[in-house]
Amino acid sequence: MNEVQEATSPATSLSGPATCVSKVELRVSCKALLDRDTLNKSDPCVVLMVQNNGQWVELDRTEVIKSNLHPLFGKVFGLDYYFEEVQKLRFEVYDIHGTHSIGTREDDFLGGMECTLGQIVAQKKMIKPLLLKYGKYAGKSTITVHAEEISGNNGYVELSFCAKKLDDKDLFSKSDPFLEIFRINDDGTEQLVHRTEVIKNNLNPVWEPFKVSLISLCSCDEERKLKCLVWDYDSRGKHDFIGEFYATFREMQKISSGNKVSWDCVNPKYKQKKRNYKNSGVVILSDLKLHRVYSFLDYIMGGCQIHFTVAIDFTASNGDPRNSCSLHYINPYQPNEYLKALIAVGEICQDYDSDKRFSALGFGARIPPNYEVSKSGQTFVFNHMF
Repeated sequence: MNEVQEATSPATSLSGPATCVSKVELRVSCKALLDRDTLNKSDPCVVLMVQNNGQWVELDRTEVIKSNLHPLFGKVFGLDYYFEEVQKLRFEVYDIHGTHSIGTREDDFLGGMECTLGQIVAQKKMIKPLLLKYGKYAGKSTITVHAEEISGNNGYVELSFCAKKLDDKDLFSKSDPFLEIFRINDDGTEQLVHRTEVIKNNLNPVWEPFKVSLISLCSCDEERKLKCLVWDYDSRGKHDFIGEFYATFREMQKISSGNKVSWDCVNPKYKQKKRNYKNSGVVILSDLKLHRVYSFLDYIMGGCQIHFTVAIDFTASNGDPRNSCSLHYINPYQPNEYLKALIAVGEICQDYDSDKRFSALGFGARIPPNYEVSKSGQTFVFNHMF
């Protein structure tokens, strides 16, 4: 980069339009996928591609859901949304065979869909048909993408769950339990928040801690109902239902005061049929950690200040300041390129500095009163309102 570009780039970036960026989370589900397996159903996975300089690049991918043509993926895609940009996305669905890499066989491809992030954000919930090559429809297959914005006053919560004495659903071994948490929306629909890993052969599982945004968990509403389901995993996709319970984020926060937070895991069918039925186990929240996401405004309003320091090269390499071709040319009618950059930056920074005193480093300048040339840089402090 040449010296003119270095001098003018601060002015260009600060005087131009402000960048509108937001954090967005995308959740994906599919319906009526093609069945590519002979003896079982497809094992789908969704790959998210983004277009970068005309090329499609993989950004992330979901987990693989075994033997399921109507998968509801627990994976959350996190993206930065820029209002002023066209951000092209492509969702590709594959049937995964063991440890084979995605796309190794033509039959692995179950369909794809292209759109922009702006379209998803505008609709909040987008449902599109999946297409095979050459624009051919993949039967009645569809993909649904939900979008949620992570706002500045939001944050993340880290949750750790375990369970005790879950029902044994297997004949020759113990249950392989996993936990699903759904948020109940205002319209009564249910949105998957998180699906834990499977703990093999264990009626007292301890699941790995997981982190989720508050907007995803409860829409930042502490009283919003959460529906929690416990299942016994089956490799063929026919999971056995163990039980369910309902909770709120407010209930979960009671753990912070040292209280034990637990819920009876209840199977409604057993409760109706069995007179002495109590529960199918107990699910316990063993730990909760809140992680606040601080915005720039939070720091400023909390007392953070910005100090502005200037370093200027006065050496003759930039030319005689009396020459109009020099970057240091002193024009009686308008500021030179260096002054334009300093004013652009200084006008912004001065609002966040209480004493309005700015340091300046001069290299190669003749410093009064002796007017000796500074070789290592001399510091000045000046008061100036830009």
